[in-house]
Amino acid sequence: MRIGLYPGTFDPIHFGHTDIIRRACRLVDRLVVGVAINRDKGPLFTLEERVALIEAEVAPLASKACEIVVYPFEGLLIDCAREVGAGAIFRGLRAVADFEYEFQMVGMNRMLDDSIETVFLMAEARHQAIASRLVKEIARLGGDVSRFVPPAVAAALHDRLGPAAARRVRGMAAPAAPAAAQP
Repeated sequence: MRIGLYPGTFDPIHFGHTDIIRRACRLVDRLVVGVAINRDKGPLFTLEERVALIEAEVAPLASKACEIVVYPFEGLLIDCAREVGAGAIFRGLRAVADFEYEFQMVGMNRMLDDSIETVFLMAEARHQAIASRLVKEIARLGGDVSRFVPPAVAAALHDRLGPAAARRVRGMAAPAAPAAAQP
């Protein structure tokens, strides 16, 4: 059985993530979506909330050809890959800046275990600008995130941030106009 691991914090999962999951499933029999516990990032959603959102979104993507398992983990990515029996780690790329970071990670992971390959999948053009950090910022400022995340995720963001954030932004006084120049 070919097993792949697609790791991330998924805070929250967005259409770029689901695109990579769908495409990675074409290459393996089982795809493990590794949900990282990364306290340094200060996630908006708890681990349990992220796992539940991901499970709901990936359920329709699973098929007889590809089982999808959501697996929380903490620690080294390479250790997680070993735990789940992955022969490949899938990473999504959006831009050249992503590649520089990922290139370093591949080198380190290969030194830790050279039997596990890393496979890069470029995000589809319509998803290349999407980043969880930006989605959260848009939601915090009361913007519409429905083009970036599935409906259940948009609702979760709205429940967590939407009404209060939108009121704070809309309720702020407009900046004072510059004083007219005196003759």
